[in-house]
Amino acid sequence: MMPKIEISASVLSADFACLKEAMKRCHSSGIDSIHLDIMDGHFVPNISFGPVVVRALRPLTKLPMDAHLMIENPQWYIDDFAKAGADIITVHAECFSPPSLKPQQANEFPKKTDSVDEGKLLEVIKKIKSANKKVGLAFNPPSPINITDKLLNKLNEVLIMSVNPGFSGQTFIQEVLPKIRELRKRYKGNIQVDGGINDQTASQVIKSGANMLVTASYFFNAKDPKKVVELLKISH
Repeated sequence: MMPKIEISASVLSADFACLKEAMKRCHSSGIDSIHLDIMDGHFVPNISFGPVVVRALRPLTKLPMDAHLMIENPQWYIDDFAKAGADIITVHAECFSPPSLKPQQANEFPKKTDSVDEGKLLEVIKKIKSANKKVGLAFNPPSPINITDKLLNKLNEVLIMSVNPGFSGQTFIQEVLPKIRELRKRYKGNIQVDGGINDQTASQVIKSGANMLVTASYFFNAKDPKKVVELLKISH
């Protein structure tokens, strides 16, 4: 049975001078969760915010908050984001490339990997769960979902990036649709898609098997945010 369709708002496109108003906008429009794009300037070519903003947002909403860690060495910061109030902590598969693979250059984006060191990833999954948080695993557009079903089923959600991570307002990458379809054949949990989501692309990703959509500029730039959420949920 297909999980219900949920919409997550990425505060990356919100007015950071008015985050309290941004939370009110999310609540009144029927958003299901808050997406927190954490960027360090190394894993992606941009810097966003850290645990201090997550901590400031926590009293403003009872909605689940997903800390999407687009950072190198995410294992160093799990406790910080857990204590700050994140409900879900999502790490990137690209951070767990086996040592035998040729490393990418520091300024080479998007990060990608053809395989994952499942031992190292499992340690991080256990660390997140030991903090009583849900676990997500994200894949950049060029990276295949090259993990075993055994490890896949330890996750609460899988996040498929449908743009190269780092900035909001990008165009949806159509080539990720087969990846979503293949993942749905293997995985019954939540499949989230992030990047370039609007009423047109939402239909494509839902039909491919995704059930959680991240909206950023499309939502925060809308005159009628409630209508946006309704459109995204009925796109299929």
